Amino acid sequence: MSDIKWKVLLVEDDVELAELIQGYLNNYEFDVHVETNGDRAQEVILEAQPDLVILDLMLPGKDGISVCKEVRTNFDNLIVMLTASNESIDHILGLEIGADEFLTKPIEPRILLAHLRALLRRQSKRAELSERPVLRIGNIEVLEHNRMVKLNSEMLDLAQQEYELLVLLMKNIGTILTRDEIFKELKGIEYDGVNRFTDILVSQLRTKLAKDGVSDQHIKTIRSKGYLFVEQF
Repeated sequence: MSDIKWKVLLVEDDVELAELIQGYLNNYEFDVHVETNGDRAQEVILEAQPDLVILDLMLPGKDGISVCKEVRTNFDNLIVMLTASNESIDHILGLEIGADEFLTKPIEPRILLAHLRALLRRQSKRAELSERPVLRIGNIEVLEHNRMVKLNSEMLDLAQQEYELLVLLMKNIGTILTRDEIFKELKGIEYDGVNRFTDILVSQLRTKLAKDGVSDQHIKTIRSKGYLFVEQF
């Protein structure tokens, strides 16, 4: 067992499930505290500043989407959202307001553990890289040391996973990346062949790269293969 104890706040009103997750994760490198009410969750998150928040979508009081949206401007650490819903709109909205991961219940504790570890590995890797070069392709400029993105010399606001996808595509310009490769790189785990995370994220990024009504021309869909990043025609 690692000596590191990551501080986790689990916001879940299903007491039995919360105790199951808490007991399982506490056996590993996590110190998990539980909050069952959405109205109290915001205050606890901002005061405790845990390394990671596991946030259920449906809660008494404020729902998980509202809590995530309200804390995001003053909370920079990881937020993982849990939901029993398979609706794409919930996943899109969760990512748009700043969730780092969106997982569907029921989820086995060992699978949840794998996701949390993958997220923390990626975060630690980013923290170790203090200075990086500037990426410039076509009308897009990325300053990696501060995650600043410019489109046609104007600032572009991207969610964390949208930013990570853009950098991945730009660094592999001219190379087709499969959904499996993108999913594994961004999530840190193998693609299950079903999850629509990659397609949803590509769609969101394309929308933000569009300018003045002109559709994005950088990201090409290669049928039955994956996605290809190119300079604009």
